[in-house]
Amino acid sequence: MDWQERIISLYLEITELSQSTLQYFYQRFSNNNEPAFTDEEIITIYLFGIQQGYRSLKQIYNHTKSYWLEFFPKLPSYSAFNRRINRLGSAFSVLAELYQSQYPEEVFHHKHFRVIDSMPIVMAKQGRRFKAKVAPDVADKGGYCATKKLHYYGVKLHIVGSYTKGKMPISEYVGLTNAGMHDSKAYEQIMDIRELQEYDKFADKAYPANRKTKLYVPVKKAKGQDDLDAADQLYSTAISRIRQPIESFNNWLEEKTGIQVASKVRSTAGLIVHVFGRIATAFEIMRQKLCQ
Repeated sequence: MDWQERIISLYLEITELSQSTLQYFYQRFSNNNEPAFTDEEIITIYLFGIQQGYRSLKQIYNHTKSYWLEFFPKLPSYSAFNRRINRLGSAFSVLAELYQSQYPEEVFHHKHFRVIDSMPIVMAKQGRRFKAKVAPDVADKGGYCATKKLHYYGVKLHIVGSYTKGKMPISEYVGLTNAGMHDSKAYEQIMDIRELQEYDKFADKAYPANRKTKLYVPVKKAKGQDDLDAADQLYSTAISRIRQPIESFNNWLEEKTGIQVASKVRSTAGLIVHVFGRIATAFEIMRQKLCQ
């Protein structure tokens, strides 16, 4: 299938989902409830632009204007396009759920294991984070990514995936918190999901080990301790091997969508579109892969 066929197919798919579900999440309360340039077209452009490797809204718009205008002849100005897409954050969130609901049922059928991890979504980093003021209702400057040794301003994406040995996990749940929320606090919210309470869950050291809630993490060294004893080392290695694939999922999500870099975002609405628009894109790619 060439790109023309794919963009038409995506548009028809979005239109079908809109007629059944998405239309109820468009925030439009004016008399102009049937604009010449539709929300379905906006969503199609955004998702397909991300799939084509464009990472900023400006890049997606400019490429559409230069190369896809025959499919979208009513494309408005960039400012109007930007304003319209920022109204669609909740629609992208629902779209991600709809794509996920189309995964083959058997991908979630592991009876015991779930893996948990978080990833930073960076709006400003290091010293620049102290001057950042965008989306203060959801973002803050207290973020720290130990893997990258990075202090940042932004939010944090928490992911729960279904474990399958030898394969990349399938994301079941995603949640967004401010960057400063510790993973242990986020875990309290995860545990409110009743369906997860019965599973053994594996995470990294940032999460709180808790046998009662079936959460297992590698053993932390005590203060002043240089090395773990042999039993603790084996235990930690076993847990790390189980949870390692969730890191592969995070890397795949970043590679396909560029979700971690949000430095071009200028509002809370834009941040929600950035996060859930990219999650919806990734889930659409995953659905195509699983349903082949």
